[in-house]
Amino acid sequence: MGSSRRAVPFILSLSHPVVRAFGSVCVSAMLLQAVPAWAGPEGPKTPAPEEAAKPAKPAEEAAKPAEEAQDPAGAADPVLSFFKKTEVSGIVDTYYTYNFNEPTTGTFTPYHSFDVKHNQFSMALVELAFAKPAAEDDRIGFRVDLQYGQVAQVFNSDPLDNNNMLNVQQGYVSYLAGKGVTFDVGKFVTPIGTEPTEAHLNNNYSRAFLYQFGPFYHVGARVNYPVHPKVALSGMVVNGWNATGDNNSGKSVGVGVAVTPSPKFTFIQNFLFGPEQTDNADDSRTYSDTNLAVVLSDKMTTGLNYIYGSDAVSGSSVSWQALALYFKGQITPTFALSPRYEWFDDPDGFGFATGIPQTMQEFTITAEMKHSKGLLMRVEYRRDFSDQDVFIKDDAPTDSQSVFTVGFVLTFSSKAP
Repeated sequence: MGSSRRAVPFILSLSHPVVRAFGSVCVSAMLLQAVPAWAGPEGPKTPAPEEAAKPAKPAEEAAKPAEEAQDPAGAADPVLSFFKKTEVSGIVDTYYTYNFNEPTTGTFTPYHSFDVKHNQFSMALVELAFAKPAAEDDRIGFRVDLQYGQVAQVFNSDPLDNNNMLNVQQGYVSYLAGKGVTFDVGKFVTPIGTEPTEAHLNNNYSRAFLYQFGPFYHVGARVNYPVHPKVALSGMVVNGWNATGDNNSGKSVGVGVAVTPSPKFTFIQNFLFGPEQTDNADDSRTYSDTNLAVVLSDKMTTGLNYIYGSDAVSGSSVSWQALALYFKGQITPTFALSPRYEWFDDPDGFGFATGIPQTMQEFTITAEMKHSKGLLMRVEYRRDFSDQDVFIKDDAPTDSQSVFTVGFVLTFSSKAP
């Protein structure tokens, strides 16, 4: 593992134009909080004069049973019954990003997952999801998430089925057995990693290297079992990683444990093991994923994600490892700052990882402003650097890149918050 790799420090003067620009945006964002629309939930409204003048309902009308006020035909309507049990939710995610290495407009930014199109406004994701959890009163459930946009194209790229599932992020049926044991069968998002696919569920707008070079989804069967109010076990048997079909005769097996000794501390450990190379069921890939989340106070949270992976190529073993550190400070109810640091070591240049023997690092700082109606605005600066010249600037290889991004994410749901 030893090498003579050159460490590339991240140094950015406070007088640098990028810092001044980012600082100006953050200050502007904080000032915008004075605008009522961005200052949190609206206060109670004063009744209009005509509403205040309306006479009260007669006592006998107010005393009618609630069920008499319901529509008997509507109560038996299967469509209404379906939507009462099913949550319909959605996401609209759009962004603008600028790579200061200044590649051709529209060029993909290297080593980024979804914030990829340089110097243009882009539609990252339009998502619509239908979910009915399996419950004691109805043990059969399901979930279907439909995706459109750049996220769908990157997330669901699958040559094994000619991208026939391009617009289906996940789709599975569930069954609740006894004692809280739930079985899912179909396509589902991986339990591996700290960062989910959807931007609003993360601290930062861009995804980490650990997300990009890890599994996105699986097709197969899984089980979840809460053995204790503070301990849950999980397991799965799947075709593999990021493919709806299987590229060999073997299957991959995953196991996990989640421990929450207190509301302020969560530990999750996942292991995934199985053959993942085309027409090769003899060489197996092992992936260990460790997650730690800590609530420091009502305004500060932190987390850690460490991964270790190994495989074999032509009889030779390869390995890689990475660490990401997360922090979020909720400065006000509507404004937050979230720094992230990451280290990714790929000494063998494994094809499923970076593909080039190198050690990469990145630092990200994200300013978030939250609207009372579910809209998030994120302004982000990210610096990527490597001990190899894996980036391009002015048509020449270089060892770093800086990226500035502004993202808007709107979420909605049929269920009351």
